[in-house]
Amino acid sequence: MSTDFHHSGKSRVKRLPKRGFYDKETIYKILDEGIVCHISFILDNQPFIIPTSYARVDDAIYIHGAKTSRLLNIMDGRNKLCVSVTLLDSYVMARSAFHHSMNYHSAILFGTGEIIHSDDEKLIALKVFSDHLVPGRWEDARQPSEKELHATHVVKIIIDEASAKIRTGPPSDDEEDYGLDVWAGLLQFKTVLLDPVDDPRLKDGVNVPEYIQKFIKDKNS
Repeated sequence: MSTDFHHSGKSRVKRLPKRGFYDKETIYKILDEGIVCHISFILDNQPFIIPTSYARVDDAIYIHGAKTSRLLNIMDGRNKLCVSVTLLDSYVMARSAFHHSMNYHSAILFGTGEIIHSDDEKLIALKVFSDHLVPGRWEDARQPSEKELHATHVVKIIIDEASAKIRTGPPSDDEEDYGLDVWAGLLQFKTVLLDPVDDPRLKDGVNVPEYIQKFIKDKNS
């Protein structure tokens, strides 16, 4: 089995190609850390792009939503799709305005979607989706009813080709600018989870479960 995704002209990184990566390990790591992707498609000669949450299994990602969703209904093999995920790591503050940048990890995927019709497969996909957001939540929450399951579309997007682009490190200033009395460096940041807020209608005696407390601790460490 290949450890690299296929990359043609449409997925190959052309601007600063040294920042391009095509190995599955790098791309999987970005996808597994991300939460929201943007899916673009063309319908009736009009381009659209829609943000949505997702989960990855092997060489595919899953999304889900209502059966009335326009995005999900056009995905069933009839349209080519482009999916992007970006993780922002820091602002890169250079000595010149021209060389300001950002450090990031991004992935671009190309593929086609297929709607899953098997209830058993849909349940497996929804569990993967739930556990991608918060591990352990699927087992704790009420499982979907038959009515809820039938009202939900699950779409599997098979990744045909993909690439990642990554920028790391300090600013790249012009040599003559390094002597300027201008601060330069990185403004680093990360997403943190704040303390849980109880639902106003939470039943008395129901406390924040240990798996959520662990999830918050792990995410913020």
